[in-house]
Amino acid sequence: MSAPSTADPRQEAAAPPGGKGRWLGLAVISLAVSLIVVDATIVSVLLPSVVDEIGLRATQAEWLTSIYSLVFAALMITFGRLSDVYGRRLMFVLGTLVFVVASLAVAASGSATELIGARALQGVGAAMIMPATLSTVNSLFHGRDRAIAFGVWGSMIGGMTAVGPLLGGWLATSHGWQWAFTINLPLGALLIAGVLKYVPETRDASGPRGIDWKGGVLSALGLGALVFGLIEGQTYGWWQASGELPGWPISPVPLALGAAVLLLVTFVLVERARARAGRPVMLDLRLFRIANFRRGNAAASLISVGELGLLFILPLFLQGAHGDSPLQICVAILPLAIGSFLSGGTAARLGRRVGAARVVQYGMAMEFAAVLAIGLTTHAGTTGYGLAPWMLLYGLGLGMTSAQLTNISLADVPRGQSGQASGTQSTSRQVGSALGIACIGTVFATSLGHAMQARTGDAEAAAALQGSVGTGISALDPEQARAAIESLATATGHAALVTAGILAVGLIMTLRLRGKEL
Repeated sequence: MSAPSTADPRQEAAAPPGGKGRWLGLAVISLAVSLIVVDATIVSVLLPSVVDEIGLRATQAEWLTSIYSLVFAALMITFGRLSDVYGRRLMFVLGTLVFVVASLAVAASGSATELIGARALQGVGAAMIMPATLSTVNSLFHGRDRAIAFGVWGSMIGGMTAVGPLLGGWLATSHGWQWAFTINLPLGALLIAGVLKYVPETRDASGPRGIDWKGGVLSALGLGALVFGLIEGQTYGWWQASGELPGWPISPVPLALGAAVLLLVTFVLVERARARAGRPVMLDLRLFRIANFRRGNAAASLISVGELGLLFILPLFLQGAHGDSPLQICVAILPLAIGSFLSGGTAARLGRRVGAARVVQYGMAMEFAAVLAIGLTTHAGTTGYGLAPWMLLYGLGLGMTSAQLTNISLADVPRGQSGQASGTQSTSRQVGSALGIACIGTVFATSLGHAMQARTGDAEAAAALQGSVGTGISALDPEQARAAIESLATATGHAALVTAGILAVGLIMTLRLRGKEL
């Protein structure tokens, strides 16, 4: 069976050839991406206020922070394919409606159950919106305009990941945490009006019209189990059940990861069988025969490992070592967003000179250098100001990489299959994010405990510090507090060096990308 053709005469026309409408449509789509990404990161800042007001237990708080990403990752491939069949603009509008209703439900929640359920529904809406936005950009823009459009889209992804907590901290401090979600009502109305006016409907008019519901269920369950295992390993234990599950002999995490492997292998077998029979599939596995699509997805996962790993450890270090408030921490991370916004817009112009693949490689090299510098220079006295140059450099690299990696990955994908391809790449990013938190978080916590025990010889104090991942330093006596801060700096350095190693692998992988000049 050959790889998909890059042209399909039966495919619906993608878009009007020119005019300002497309660019206004891109602005609408970019705002939607911002909304989704902000709500993925905002809860980490709002969590203390929510815990105090709603009275969440530790396990409930953990679910509140993870359920959005879990549902988001599990459903993107399914909704990407549905958008190909029924229309990407239609899926965008429906997803925005779901997202807004869920946001209002979050703001109105009075119990943990209501709050977690509403966040899960937000994840459903986000999973409907994200692949629809990316596949629409892929369909509407071609040639040089396409590189610029992906530059805007990619810089939004990178920058808003850092801006989200800043907005959350400001809204929670000034108006209450509910406003961080209520504001989505007017924004959602603006998005729906804008997309109906400026974005034409596109869909896949080729191939079988049916829906592979079996494949959809298998992919959703398999990806959901995979992301659950990666996210919850720290909470429930990677093998032996932690104190969060009294009476359990074994953690649910290895069971979830085993189920994920079984479900995803079954998914691949089912999709191959359906494709051979000429029946509709949820994901055309022949897409992975496209070299840039396959390599781009792998690189996107590794980039997300680095970004989310970095955003996980640095707030813990700044809070533990210096007592920084959530808003102070967000300001310290702000250079990352600034760098991403600045470089995302210029990546297209640079790509026309040296080629899109080279831009991705430059960006990865900058990310690697920035994280390596953090790993080598961080000490107990390092503040947010000391981290700012490296965060700016990292953001510049992230903007370049995110902008053009997506462009290269989808360049050879038939436009009629943009939805499922976009859903696949967005899922790769989400899985990478979960893997980053799991991998880098484990390195950080383990190094923290070992460094504390080496300095104090007190196994009990080391275990307590490791368990609190550095947040309980203020309760220690002065001598132990000094040892804990030094241990926190050591753990941050080790975690950053591991992150740099992962990004180095990503850089090596991007050397095999082939992107012609734009």
